[in-house]
Amino acid sequence: MKAYAPILFTLLTFAFISGCSSAGDLDANGVPKKLLIGMDSGDKPGQTKAAIEPFRLYLQKKMGMEVQIFFTTDYTAVIEAIRAKKVQVAQMAPFAYILATQKPGIIPIATFGMDGKPSLYHSVIITTPKTGIRSMDDVKARSKSLTLCFADPASTSGHLIPRAYLNSIGLNPDSAFKQTMFAGTHAASILSVKSGKVDIGCTNIDLSLAKMIREGDVKKEDFVILWTSPPIVNDVITVRSDLNKNFVKKLQNAFINANKDDYEAFNSYVKLYYPDARNMAYIPVQDSIYDGLRRIAGNIKDLNLGK
Repeated sequence: MKAYAPILFTLLTFAFISGCSSAGDLDANGVPKKLLIGMDSGDKPGQTKAAIEPFRLYLQKKMGMEVQIFFTTDYTAVIEAIRAKKVQVAQMAPFAYILATQKPGIIPIATFGMDGKPSLYHSVIITTPKTGIRSMDDVKARSKSLTLCFADPASTSGHLIPRAYLNSIGLNPDSAFKQTMFAGTHAASILSVKSGKVDIGCTNIDLSLAKMIREGDVKKEDFVILWTSPPIVNDVITVRSDLNKNFVKKLQNAFINANKDDYEAFNSYVKLYYPDARNMAYIPVQDSIYDGLRRIAGNIKDLNLGK
């Protein structure tokens, strides 16, 4: 199995992009006729859509125009939609952003912040007590008899970071294990481990696993944490570079001021992952903050970045 499936137009991606309209989406000044935003729908699409609705209405009021949000269940569709100019704005996972910016035309404007600094999260490699695996040394000793799953191919904590770590300890995910697969989402990776479908899986502990534990989908004691990564910078809000600069600044300010201008709308979505969002806010972000992840991706020889 290849280390990374290239970014292709899957049926899901095609359906998502086909549902967006790009014909003449900007006026003569580069201002959208209506604001089109693309984002991953998360592990519970219905929940995400309901939670983001107040924020959509907030943006609609702030920007003085219709705002539509297009949801997909994979990161690739969001990347392709903004590249193909089917949406003007996209929320992306860090690795998805790195993939998207291999080609020019996309710029970052905001990321989640906590107490004025970029919020961080951590990748983890997990198993269950039933496997008898207690450490990464155990994984190394038994790798040829173990099955491994990543989350989404364009996931940072569910693919890029754990793949880099495994390579660093001499475990090429594509040859060191009995079988390596992509579960598709963080929830699918977590549940695949819990059910015993795979022996070890990759996800993040702060957002996805914590959310599933909090909502009662799984229990903390269902898992053994084998490895935890260094901190990772969170998702990024991106825009197309062909948008009117004054419009982009207005949009950036709408995100940055959301916590104070309409806390209920802001909190409705953020509380899915951060139960106490009082110290959370969108903050400005520079592309260079993701350079560390770029270097990690660039150092993985068997990682096909879909170039």
